[in-house]
Parts: sequence; structure tokens; C-alpha cells
Amino acid sequence: MTEVRQTYDDKLALILRTAAAVFAEKGYHDASIRDISRATSVSLSGLYYYFRSKEELLYLIQHHCFTTLVDNLERLLADETDAVRRFRLMVDNHLRFFIANKAEMKVLSHELDTLTGEFRTTVNEVKRRYVDTCAGVLDEVVPVKAGINSRVAVFSLFGMMNWIYNWYHPGRDVPVDELVNQMSRLFLYGCTNENGGGSSTIRDELAADTNPSIWRT
Repeated sequence: MTEVRQTYDDKLALILRTAAAVFAEKGYHDASIRDISRATSVSLSGLYYYFRSKEELLYLIQHHCFTTLVDNLERLLADETDAVRRFRLMVDNHLRFFIANKAEMKVLSHELDTLTGEFRTTVNEVKRRYVDTCAGVLDEVVPVKAGINSRVAVFSLFGMMNWIYNWYHPGRDVPVDELVNQMSRLFLYGCTNENGGGSSTIRDELAADTNPSIWRT
């Protein structure tokens, strides 16, 4: 039974990944289930074994992405107490996932409001869980006295990170580790500079660390 379930999960993962690539290329509304069938080499009847409609397929892509993001982040944060390292883990988790899944990131960005009804409600619940977790991490690293609202901070950070699908090219741009480090430093310096009343402890740590790493012990 476990082997059957694993085969089902692997096939569904392939379908979701391929469908995301088709949606990213053609756009959700212009892509058809026949396009998905051709791209996956799975018959129409075979596809409908995994989902009942194109909207449910989009739902499965979005739900899988956001659930994976938040589950991974919660696991990474569970044993880390240092605020700056928790922040870097959050940035690392987000960037690595979407660099490895750029088609999915484009679909999430372009089809943000396409889902309706229960599909939309369910995805929004997972998104809210992710946003709340990230906002909590930012509350730890961005001092309250800086006067920066956590909602403003977290969506500003998402805006910076989510745009990478449009410009980042592995092999041409900096490696992922360096991208994580540079975005972390850029964001934290912007939120905690002296004029903004930020934390000198965070500034000092970042300034002294010429090659910061979330894996440093």
C-alpha cells in the first residue's frame, strides 16, 4: 500500500511541476488540459484521476508550494533561537525553494487571485500561516522602536525576494548562498540603520561578518 501511495505521489508531483511550467509559459487562462496532457504524456482520463478541473489543478500547485514553504520553514526554525540566524533561515528557505521552482513562482505571482470558493479559502489559510510565521521572525530581528510595521516589513521582503523569477539566472548571477547573504544584509541594513533607530547589535554583527552563513556555528 505504501508503494502504491508513493507511486501516486510521484506521478502527481510530476504533473504539478509540468503543469506549472505550461501555465508559466502560456498563462493559466490560455493553457488547456490538452496542453497539460501533451506535456506530461498522460491521457486526459489519466489526468482527471488526479484532479477534476483546471482550477483544481491550479489549486493543487498553489497549495503544494505554500505548504512546502511553511512546513520547511517551521522545521528549520524549530531548533534555532538566534534572531538573525532565524531571519537568514527564512530568506534561505524562500529563495532556494523558488529558485528551484521558478515556474511555480511565476504562476503564484500571476495567478494570485484566480482561485475561487473553497480552493481560494484553503490556499489563503496556508498563505496566512506562512505570512504570520515570517512576520514573527521579522518582529524578532527588527526592533519595535524602529517604528516599522511588521506587515509592511514582511511584504516588502516578499516583494524583494519574489521578483527573482524575472531576473535571476543560476551560473550568471551570484550563487544562491551569496544571494541569500546579500539580500539578508540589504534588507536588515535598510530596516536597522542608525537614522531609523535600529539595533546596533544587529548592525555590528552584520558589519563584522564579511562572509555570513546561516550554517555558521
